[in-house]
Amino acid sequence: MIFSHTPIMLNEVIEGLAIKPEGIYLDGTIGGAGHSSEIAARLTGGGHLYGTDQDDAAIEAATARLSKYADRTTVIKTNYEYALTELKSRGINKLDGILLDLGVSSYQFDDESRGFSYRFDTRLDMRMDTDSELTAETIVNTYSGQELTRIIREYGEEQFAANIAKHIIERRKTGPITTTGELSDIIHAAIPAKMRAKGGNPCKKTFQALRIECNRELEVLQNSIDAFIKALNPGGRICIITFHSLEDRIVKNAFRQAEDPCTCPPNFPVCVCGKKPLGKSVTRKPVTASDKELEDNPRSSSAKLRIFERNSNEQL
Repeated sequence: MIFSHTPIMLNEVIEGLAIKPEGIYLDGTIGGAGHSSEIAARLTGGGHLYGTDQDDAAIEAATARLSKYADRTTVIKTNYEYALTELKSRGINKLDGILLDLGVSSYQFDDESRGFSYRFDTRLDMRMDTDSELTAETIVNTYSGQELTRIIREYGEEQFAANIAKHIIERRKTGPITTTGELSDIIHAAIPAKMRAKGGNPCKKTFQALRIECNRELEVLQNSIDAFIKALNPGGRICIITFHSLEDRIVKNAFRQAEDPCTCPPNFPVCVCGKKPLGKSVTRKPVTASDKELEDNPRSSSAKLRIFERNSNEQL
């Protein structure tokens, strides 16, 4: 398969980053370089774009797509949680803009060998980085019932998490669960028929939960935002696109904390903790896809874009 991914809210992201021709930028989830190619095209004043991704196919596709901007782009294979360390090793300590387009790409969903989708009966995998050891198959076959329940309930927001976990435990007594098809059958059996008939595939929430656990998605996001904000130059911006409420909540809370970090009790007349705001949220409410984009790309329907701007020189 050719790595393809339609960039979500491309115009909104480009506008949100307020790109400077001489600026230094990071696309932490470069994918097929849909956003990155547009950023690079605007770096006409000596600016540079660094892109990271943990997917080999994405690295290959991004490198090819950005070849015409080879003088101003660098593509690095790594999880974005290590991006700042990689940049520091290259002498880059501050950035003018950062983009994170979270979630799974169209390529990853549509490549049946990756095991992300319940549309195919294939090996349970779900790794974004195929060099990592933990797979969805390992999770399903080795985690305890309690651990499976927690993951499916918290990461999938699935009300039948306990029953799904129970069915998984019972099924694996007869042998390991190795395919997406086997897991789909188990989930269907665990959810009451009247609930399955309400619309949508009943496997969606559990598959999402396993993917998040397999790739540590929420943990990585939670641990990265504050460092990214602090790595921004004065006036620099970070744009984050999320695809479900768990991600969006983390981003919203992190931006809110960066905007108002004071830990003093509410009844204190003045702040004594000394914690100063790092900047401000540019988007009080998340930006969503336009009607035209929703029509052209239905996968944009759950996307939310939030933007944060670092304090200016005068405020630092």
